[in-house]
Amino acid sequence: MDLRKVEENEGVVTSTLGGDGGKCEVDSSRALQSFLDHIPIDTIPGIRNSSPVLEIKSDDCVQDAISLLYDKNVSGAPIVGNVNSDLKEFVDRDIGFIEFSSMVLWCLEEFDKVKVESKNNYLGFLSVLEQTSKIGRTKIGELAKSFLWEPFFPVQAADSLFHVLMLFSKHHRLKIVPVVESSNSCVIGFITQSAVLQLLLQSSGLEWFDQIAEKALREFGFMNAGGFVHVFADQSLADALHVLWEKQIDRVAVVERKTATLMGCVRCSEVYLLLEDESIFNSRKIRELMGNTCNFRCLTIDEFIKKSNAVRSDPGTNSSAEKARASIGALCLKNEFLPQMGTPTTNRKTDTLKQAMENLVASGSDCTFLVNQSGQLEGVVTLGDIISEFSPPCMDSRIDGGGFFKSALEQAGCHVEDGMMIRKH
Repeated sequence: MDLRKVEENEGVVTSTLGGDGGKCEVDSSRALQSFLDHIPIDTIPGIRNSSPVLEIKSDDCVQDAISLLYDKNVSGAPIVGNVNSDLKEFVDRDIGFIEFSSMVLWCLEEFDKVKVESKNNYLGFLSVLEQTSKIGRTKIGELAKSFLWEPFFPVQAADSLFHVLMLFSKHHRLKIVPVVESSNSCVIGFITQSAVLQLLLQSSGLEWFDQIAEKALREFGFMNAGGFVHVFADQSLADALHVLWEKQIDRVAVVERKTATLMGCVRCSEVYLLLEDESIFNSRKIRELMGNTCNFRCLTIDEFIKKSNAVRSDPGTNSSAEKARASIGALCLKNEFLPQMGTPTTNRKTDTLKQAMENLVASGSDCTFLVNQSGQLEGVVTLGDIISEFSPPCMDSRIDGGGFFKSALEQAGCHVEDGMMIRKH
């Protein structure tokens, strides 16, 4: 869809008018809302899956869910509650969204609390799960008590891009918006932040877009050097994975200890490598605490990045168009289009927001790290940060995810307040 034709064909006001023109003055945020409201999300390519969407039942166990997602090469799936098939009630069918990486990170934290005994000298991740039934047989539904599922805020194909932007902006943990059938509420596909970013880029050249996108990154408050999280390359892999879990972030920057130079990053999405290469996760001294036996605790972050480069193919051979299509479509666990962890996407603070957006689309990454001329880390800009800049300030309080999600949160001792999920202590 050519978004430039929206102005011509839909008669949408995209700039402030006044003076003696005989037209009423239109607030710029309302004009932007009107423009985005004329873009149906059904125009986003790749949101409909050709095959049925994989689902995880709330009474499935963690071990089976991890194995299923790994075998099917899927990074996440909707959590399906009990459905009354006789009455065909679908209101409370989907109660959340679970990510492969979240389950693996949760297991790693739980491994520290148990002892594992085996006659074998080495144990892989799945083998440890089999021998720690308290962890591996934990029901998916019970995980809501330990950490918040990813929000499940569905939309229909007839909804607009404005609706999706509001959801992404209001709920900062939200990374994927499910698209459901209006007739039965079944999930037919997903809208990712990357898909929205690519759609926004099609508006390049329009006044409302350029007024935002042509500004330098330093004008947006992204220079958060004192606030972003980082780890040092000589720390253990376990340290990095613990930071990802504790801070509930998708990636952590890796810097050289002496120079503070950016050396790479560790992403949640790469935890599948613990199953892919058992040498990364192996017991060394059986009958000791897992916290002291797993090789991932001894492996340094720098060594892990080098191992991951050996396992993953070089994305440099793929075109930008292929990367763009891949980031829009299926929720692939092993995403070969992502840049290698040792070569993260970067920008300078003098670059424009549009340059950062184009850089992210070309690389297939979910964030760009801001570095100075010496390569030292100065900040990080995520897809969510960028999308928020294009969201009009008039937040729609009616977009709350529906009663089914509220009910699921209440069961887990949580609630939504001012667009944020709060857990009761």
